[in-house]
Amino acid sequence: MNIQRRYAEQMIKEIACQSKHYPGYRVVSVFLGGGTPSLLEPGQILDIMKAVRGNFRLEVDAEVTMEMNPGTVTMEKLQACRESGINRVSIGLQSADDKELKTLGRVHTYDEFLKTYQRARQAGFANVSVDLMSALPGQTLSSWKATLKRVTMLKPEHISAYSLMIEEGTPFYSRYHGHPELLPDEEEERKMYYLTKQYLHSHGFERYEISNYARPGFECRHNTGYWTGVEYLGLGLGASSYIHGFRFRNEADLEVYCGIEMEGADADDRLHKEIVRLTEKERMEEFMFLGLRMTRGVSGTEFEKRFGVTLGDVYGKVLDKLVKNGLVILEEPYVRLSDFGVDISNYVLSEFLL
Repeated sequence: MNIQRRYAEQMIKEIACQSKHYPGYRVVSVFLGGGTPSLLEPGQILDIMKAVRGNFRLEVDAEVTMEMNPGTVTMEKLQACRESGINRVSIGLQSADDKELKTLGRVHTYDEFLKTYQRARQAGFANVSVDLMSALPGQTLSSWKATLKRVTMLKPEHISAYSLMIEEGTPFYSRYHGHPELLPDEEEERKMYYLTKQYLHSHGFERYEISNYARPGFECRHNTGYWTGVEYLGLGLGASSYIHGFRFRNEADLEVYCGIEMEGADADDRLHKEIVRLTEKERMEEFMFLGLRMTRGVSGTEFEKRFGVTLGDVYGKVLDKLVKNGLVILEEPYVRLSDFGVDISNYVLSEFLL
């Protein structure tokens, strides 16, 4: 049996096993992501979604998303996705410039993305998201605008537009750390950020989170759940969960994961790693610095409902200072970042650490 089939079958066993712990939960969104789930065979996609629907209570209008990389899907796979109940796809384009894609190490071209996008529409998907990335090596304001133009012409429902983050331990870090001249400078990156907001707004996309834009009614419900502190269960290799104030992660070694006996009293002990119970302070901090990524901000009413104290009780002095400095705006019951606050959001959000 090949490893892909073993993995799909093991995930189905995990779905059945874990569902027994959450009999009363209603599922409002499902996200098949992390890696390239579109490499799954059509039958595997159908079997996994059949297991999800058979073991969990999915809402009738649940948002069900699959991530896919250009060039990894056929019409047969897309039709299987539709048949299985997947109703949203997120395609990882990153750039419409083939040179920039090559620099990123992506194996697809813009034409391959275009074929994938067109196939998704032909298969009947009415909710398509496209992932983009700015501040790439060799990228200019002009080439970034060309990417935005080519993508908006396709009229997707949602666009995620992130800046490249170079993290230690990655090939990009080895190549570019200590060589800032190879990347767009800070001023150019800032211009790209402002251009994104202005250009997408002019083409019918509203920013609802620092890096996410949608046509009205097409905000990603799954990711919005992360930013607003909704509980979530991660299933599969290395998947993360947040349930009952506990944060934990699944086994990340493929061979070990596939060898776990999913039945039995100690199944969770073998499957779940890095189990941490968040303190009340940590939960408050996360509520603030995740929720403030949303353009509407955080709700003082919801804060009090969750924690039994008001925003003013916990963050009164911080809020007074940030309002005075023009970094946050109070619009009862919401607190949100100002445009200036978004510009220096890392600093502003750090102010909410207790």
